[in-house]
This record gives sequence, structure tokens and C-alpha cells, in this order.
Amino acid sequence: MSAGLPGGGQRRRLALTGVGGAVAKGRDFTRRALRDWGWDGTETAEDALLLVSELLTNASLHADGCRELVLTAGETLRIEVHDATTVLPLLHPAPRRGTPGGHGLHIVQRLSDRWGTDTHEHGKAVWAEIEAARLKSGRPTGP
Repeated sequence: MSAGLPGGGQRRRLALTGVGGAVAKGRDFTRRALRDWGWDGTETAEDALLLVSELLTNASLHADGCRELVLTAGETLRIEVHDATTVLPLLHPAPRRGTPGGHGLHIVQRLSDRWGTDTHEHGKAVWAEIEAARLKSGRPTGP
């Protein structure tokens, strides 16, 4: 584990119900958490930010908005986006290159080590995980 993480990991929550600019706020929230946990400055950290963007965008477009973003750090980084619908996301056949839309879950599948959904009585959480080892050893970004 990174020196910035407590032995049992850490969980951070960002309430997003009724919040404008949820994607930008979620990315900023995630960027700060990754920096605090010593997982910033790599291509894998950039992948985590893209996962947050895709999951929040999907909730905004297909699930009447986001309720909460939850980040859990431990042996993995788990990114959860909670919404108020129990309708499960569908991974459609790959869209044609150059066409807008329909790429979100394909991006999530490609960048994460695992992803899925958990339903509960008030909606669902769509989640993605990245192994902590990838976040620690990912290729650095920038000069």
C-alpha cells in the first residue's frame, strides 16, 4: 500500500444529487484523492480520471443523474457512481469508429481491471476497479 493509505484502506464520498457540473467536480475530487494517496502523475491515474468521467457521464445521460461518487482505496481503487434507477447498463456491440456516442462502457471495460453493477432498493452503483499495483507502477505522464 502507498504510505498515504491507512492499513485498512480509505473511502471518500462526494454527494452529487442536484449538483451541476458533476463530471468536472467528480474529476477534481478524484484527482485530489489520487494525489493524497500517492497515486497521481501516471498514465494509470489518468485512466482512473477517464473512468470517473465515463461513469458520471453515463449516469447523467442514462440514469437521471448521479447521486454520489464513492472512491475506495486499498488493494484496488474502486470507483462507484450511484444513481436512482435500477435499470442496468448494457454493453452494446462496439460502435463504428468515428461515430459519436456508445463508447462509454467499452472505455470502462478496456481501462479497468473489473467493472460491474450492484443494485439496491434505491437504485444502483456502477463500479470499476483498478489494481493498486498498476496505480503505483503506471508509466509517468508529462516531461
